[in-house]
Amino acid sequence: MRVLSLLASAAALIAVPAAAMQHDGHAGHATPANGDAIAAAVAAPTRTAANVARDPYRHPAETLAFFGVKPGDTVVELWPGGGWYTEILAPLTKAGGGTLYVAAPWERGLNRIKEKQAADAATYGALKLAEFPATGAGTKVADGSVDVVLTFRNVHNWRFGGADKTADAFKQIFAMLKPGGTLGVVEHRLNESDDSAKEEKSGYMKKSSIVAFAEAAGFELAGESEINANPKDTKDYPKGVWTLPPNLTEGETDRAKYVAIGESDRMTLKFVKPAS
Repeated sequence: MRVLSLLASAAALIAVPAAAMQHDGHAGHATPANGDAIAAAVAAPTRTAANVARDPYRHPAETLAFFGVKPGDTVVELWPGGGWYTEILAPLTKAGGGTLYVAAPWERGLNRIKEKQAADAATYGALKLAEFPATGAGTKVADGSVDVVLTFRNVHNWRFGGADKTADAFKQIFAMLKPGGTLGVVEHRLNESDDSAKEEKSGYMKKSSIVAFAEAAGFELAGESEINANPKDTKDYPKGVWTLPPNLTEGETDRAKYVAIGESDRMTLKFVKPAS
């Protein structure tokens, strides 16, 4: 019995640091019911096997719960790419009576989502397509209409276009959210001690830069989490973050080394639009 007791105590001690690594400011976590809905969406049979294989690096259930996403929310996913998170958010919002917008440059940024809609209308047919950043070329997400905006590893793409474009992106996000709404950001994390010029080419961003852009737009930082951290990531690769999985831009050169590192070190930041 003493052995079992010691093992239980050791397990508890091991669990403490992981929990201590995240905090959530004044914005609450998802309720157990919402957590169950998120878990069901992550387990949706419509997800592709290749995307499911990346769950250990992306921690979708924990990430969406941290951002407080509810199945009845109006959610905007920015720059969805191939739809990795769309495969989870679509069944989540559908089951809860919510609404999911996918917003990207019009229309090329939405082509792969359109392919999903054509292949599986039952899962993706209700998705609403929108332009972001809005230029007038496509449908704009209405101001003050959204509960949650989510962007996964995209801020660096806006930064490639220059600081002004990044600032405008955050302003547009702020406008589309309802008062009290949430912006969830997951981004490749650059060390604060590194040269900021790396943000223009490496794919990594400093936390301080993202917070500055968000606060300038009117947001408040409500919490941050180490859910998606990876201390093995040295962030010093000549070809930037794309050296690591899943891109592996070096091909077979040092492939085993980069696979062992895994996907990038990521910050997970939760911002809120003040209620008044």
